[in-house]
Amino acid sequence: MQSILIKLGKIFSTFKQEGFFGGVKKSGHYLKLFFDLIFKISPGDVLIISGGIGDSAHYRAFNQAEELNQHGIKTAVTLQENPRLLKLIDDFQIFIFRRTLETALTQKVIQEIKTQKKEIVFETDDLVFDLKYIQNTELYKANMTKLEKRQYQKGLGLEILSDAYVKNCVTSTSYLAKILKDYNKKVFISKNKISQKEVALAQKLVAKKRKKTLPEIRISYFSGTSSHDRDFEQIANPLLNILKKYPNVKLVLGGPLKISADFEKYVAKIERLPLVSREKYYANLCNADINLAPLVLGDPFCEAKSEIKFLEAGILQVPTVAAKNQTFSECIIDGVDGFLAEDEKEWQAKLERLIEDTNLRLQIGREAQNKIIKDFTVENSHNESYYTFLKKLSKKK
Repeated sequence: MQSILIKLGKIFSTFKQEGFFGGVKKSGHYLKLFFDLIFKISPGDVLIISGGIGDSAHYRAFNQAEELNQHGIKTAVTLQENPRLLKLIDDFQIFIFRRTLETALTQKVIQEIKTQKKEIVFETDDLVFDLKYIQNTELYKANMTKLEKRQYQKGLGLEILSDAYVKNCVTSTSYLAKILKDYNKKVFISKNKISQKEVALAQKLVAKKRKKTLPEIRISYFSGTSSHDRDFEQIANPLLNILKKYPNVKLVLGGPLKISADFEKYVAKIERLPLVSREKYYANLCNADINLAPLVLGDPFCEAKSEIKFLEAGILQVPTVAAKNQTFSECIIDGVDGFLAEDEKEWQAKLERLIEDTNLRLQIGREAQNKIIKDFTVENSHNESYYTFLKKLSKKK
């Protein structure tokens, strides 16, 4: 019941943010998806049981399922609220629990999976399973409702991670993998990837992108939640310096981002965009000349984040300047397919290089796209040990 109330609260927030007609459209999409994830599930090898259907689920449930299906592992996605969940246990061999809330139903499902001696895999793309991390985030302290906070009061999914029956985990970054290994689990890293539908969309957007007739340079930062406010603060001073120095630079900010009063003097050079559908988001991002991916370096919750901002911009040939943390350092070759910055001085210097050199922007954008198509799409992925593990388990009867 608690998880249902949380989702109803999110639907209410959607109407509040997007108005009646926007709320009806978006909520209608979610309701259809909710219906499909309960009633349109065919038997297979792997069932991903998801605690939600938002942006995290897009990458860690739906895109992961698409990837596994591409590699011969029949995978379906459902929601933890599915009243048919117990009946589905007979139809699958492996059950991946993704951000699930502990409920009476999930407890029954886990017990039945154990009774049938089938496999449970814990999945995470964040540190939300450990309260000492999640309770320090701005998202938790400021913007969560009481119901939403309750889902984290024991650590989201911690009961599954701590269960001795559960031997295996899958996660999105090597940083998270190292933390999960402390729980004495075998950990597989399955990085986030772009779906084939979004690859096709990106190709169309890039093909339609007109050559610039104006010297305007659009530097963009897209925020999904208020937890990104602190990330943006890390580059506020370099951006203020750039807005002052370059008359042709425009700062494009997407989502519910709060910025300091220091930016008010440049209000004519700042464009604010609302949260939009993924299709519209890609169109907005495609119009950027430079993409920003700042994080609070050294903060565990931020360090655990994946390379999504690099992937989404790169597939559109938009060059990224990113925080020089472990994850971005593993996927970006500095100065080749993106830029890495460790402090304000580096942020400003590398942004200035991209602003002043059109050919460099185009070259790095193309290199980023080449890397993502080669290594970060659901079709061209390289998780052979993970696929072998799942295929071996799926043959157990």
